[in-house]
Amino acid sequence: MSTSSPPTETMAIGTAEPKEGFLKHLLKAQAFQILLVLLVIVAIFSALAPDTFAQWSNFRLIIQNASILAVLGIGMTFVIITAGIDLSIGSVLVFSGVVSAMVMRAMGGQGWGVAIVGILVAIASGVAWGLFNGFLIAKGKIPPLIVTLGSLGMALGFAQILTGGVDIRQVPTVLTTTIGYGNVFGTIPTISVIALVLIIIGAIVLHYTRFGLHTFAVGSSEVAARRVGVKVDRQLISIYTISGGLAGFAGILSLSQFSTTAIAGQSQTNLNVIAAVVIGGTSLFGGIGTIFGTVVGLFIPAVLQNGFVITGVQPFWQQVAVGAVLIAAVYVDQARRSAAMRGNTQSLWRRFVSGSRRG
Repeated sequence: MSTSSPPTETMAIGTAEPKEGFLKHLLKAQAFQILLVLLVIVAIFSALAPDTFAQWSNFRLIIQNASILAVLGIGMTFVIITAGIDLSIGSVLVFSGVVSAMVMRAMGGQGWGVAIVGILVAIASGVAWGLFNGFLIAKGKIPPLIVTLGSLGMALGFAQILTGGVDIRQVPTVLTTTIGYGNVFGTIPTISVIALVLIIIGAIVLHYTRFGLHTFAVGSSEVAARRVGVKVDRQLISIYTISGGLAGFAGILSLSQFSTTAIAGQSQTNLNVIAAVVIGGTSLFGGIGTIFGTVVGLFIPAVLQNGFVITGVQPFWQQVAVGAVLIAAVYVDQARRSAAMRGNTQSLWRRFVSGSRRG
């Protein structure tokens, strides 16, 4: 009698699984699917307004407007991959810009010496709020939603107390001319180049370093991450600190671009960034996400807003469209997770049945 197992049983045990082709894997990736949606939106607006929308000057404006959100999106991607949330980034941006502007105004001058101090102050302010959030979440075991909702109000409140609710408009000229309105190679906004450099660094850290691997591990299963030696508390504190630091840096970018602290202009920033990250394929349940997907997700609301204005459609429809895409993205993520869980359950059941038969 032959002792070899039939092929069907071997597949049930799961000792060998066929590798998925690159093209098939790419087509199934949510970030790639969102990219296709973005390209369709761009094609539609280009057809409707070829003389205004489909111009480099207009695309340049869209890229520039999305640059600050992209910087915030890097930190938010890390946070959401850990199954956390950071509602405070918009307020931290405002607070950091206010403190930086006050310091630079007190120093006086329009040169790089004053500007560099302002940049460092803005980043330090953001890092302080990030440490505050991370420590309460990791050590205090307070849910991220509650902590960051509290710091959202605190940071914005302190900014208003420091300024009396009046925007500061004294910004060193070197910041506005070089970063805010400056160009690289004559056509590419400097602020967008800075954002691109940070995006590349963020992608490398997330996908090719141990820090990124530990970030995914914490989001996939905090208990399992602790068991394999990941210092979960330190990882969470570091991630929220990075998010805060990037929000602080975004504060100086905003100050450079708008030449004012814009205290009342960031009320929807946190929600826009969260929506972009989730639309780009980062799972609210943790353990899944890419920086590339976040960048693609950022451009959908930016393109919609720009296209609606150019084609004469009320810009309020942008909120409707983005909300619909966000709900669809979360639904797809939930459906995929449910399908994966069913697949794992069925695989384990087949293994159990096969083992029982062998016994």
